[in-house]
Amino acid sequence: MNFIIISSFLIFSIVFFFKLNQAKAEERKVNEEFWERENKANFTRKKPLDDLNYITIPESLLKMHPENSNEELDICISELNDLSESKIVNLTGYTNTDLKLEYGTANITILSDYDFHYTNLATLLQKLAEMLHESGNDLLAIETLEFAVSTNTDVSKSYYLLAQLYNEAHTPEKIASLIDSAQNIKTMQRDTIIKKLQELTAENI
Repeated sequence: MNFIIISSFLIFSIVFFFKLNQAKAEERKVNEEFWERENKANFTRKKPLDDLNYITIPESLLKMHPENSNEELDICISELNDLSESKIVNLTGYTNTDLKLEYGTANITILSDYDFHYTNLATLLQKLAEMLHESGNDLLAIETLEFAVSTNTDVSKSYYLLAQLYNEAHTPEKIASLIDSAQNIKTMQRDTIIKKLQELTAENI
């Protein structure tokens, strides 16, 4: 009996140390690859930014005049107009190393600014849509959220509220297009958002 226990323990120990060494080897490989890319990125020359997908806020959103407006809603629209004067690019899902390799180390600060502006835009559009919905301006809320989705936002609430508004407008079939759009999200939020939208679609069948 003791022999069986000792043998089992030895086998377990051998397997454990084998797996541990294997994991350490894989971790070392990942670290080496990371630093190799980072070193290469740090010596990448500055490149033009002409091919970036710059985002332009539609005039219809900037000049909207919601019914039953209030001070908070007016401030939100004003902030959107201020933001429209900045260069906006959605760089979600890209690391600094990715950006340096693609556009050069000298561009990393300006690219970070572009992405910061996008983060503000995605947050502001969701806030605006919620206030529009609360004030009874659902058509404007839908337009705002459709624009947000077109920029590949990963703000899950934007997809869920838009799906809700589609249902309330008796156009649940449009949720299918939201699922297609969600496929383009470049963060871990994608699968969760798609699953939730598919559940909403199934509820309407």
